Amino acid sequence: MKPLALLILICFTITTTVKAQNKKKQDAAAIKNMCGCFEVTFNFAETFNYSEDSLYKPSQTKIDKGLEWAQLVEDDKNKISIQHLLQVGPANSPYIVKHWRQDWLFENTDFYMFNGDNTWNFIKKPKAEVKGQWTQKVYQVDDSPRYEGSGTWVHVDGKNYWENTTDAPLPRREYTKRSDYNVTTRGNRHEITRTGWVHDQDNSKVIREAGKADVILAKEKGYNTYVKVADNKCKAAADWWTENQDKWALVRNKWAAVYNRNTNLSLEEKVENKPPLYKFLFDNENYNTSEKINPVIESFVK
Repeated sequence: MKPLALLILICFTITTTVKAQNKKKQDAAAIKNMCGCFEVTFNFAETFNYSEDSLYKPSQTKIDKGLEWAQLVEDDKNKISIQHLLQVGPANSPYIVKHWRQDWLFENTDFYMFNGDNTWNFIKKPKAEVKGQWTQKVYQVDDSPRYEGSGTWVHVDGKNYWENTTDAPLPRREYTKRSDYNVTTRGNRHEITRTGWVHDQDNSKVIREAGKADVILAKEKGYNTYVKVADNKCKAAADWWTENQDKWALVRNKWAAVYNRNTNLSLEEKVENKPPLYKFLFDNENYNTSEKINPVIESFVK
């Protein structure tokens, strides 16, 4: 290769690398903008139904509000973890509810994709397919899997957003009332705004049966707004996390060992007619050591 051509190639490589590094930093900054104290409004409405049943009843429109603390748990080179906590009740005596968790992994190739009936299929994607992308892994309140998907953060025209469509279990507001579908195909858009961020959803309620094509029962719109407020409004939630973070690190460590088996995962909803897993793990008095936590989580893994 001629010296001039080699020099051009070196300059091009350096420029491309610097741009990629700057883009990654911009992505990480957008993700971490989802941390802090937020006044949240949850909005869900069933928009269309395709049922052939004349007696079909759509889900009622749901609007709810709350105060949520999003705690930065891990901030690593290729991983950002955020734990959400609901702060409910009177300001002088609030009650804290451990809510969902979201992990963001850069150029992740290992996925647990929900397939209905409390089962997740392990899939390994080629590196080229996830180049420059971030995977959002969403977990239940007990840190068991929920849904995950990969996509590219977009920063254009003053907008900062990430989009992905993936299959997920029914949300709590639905599975306690509905049994006529078993998969939610979630169209997720996370957009950072001037006042906080928005979780915009276009969802399909899907009937999935082995050996048959999926049937879309209905469509749903979700629009959840997170408006940032002073952190001291969520002081009770932040203090709760400080007191309880070590216990939940043990829970995450056990789940990490389960996920690292890199095989399809199926979970029991109940074991021997005992309470669901989250009720065990929410018992801070009796389930606060690895010796207690690990066996109870393992007992729910089929």
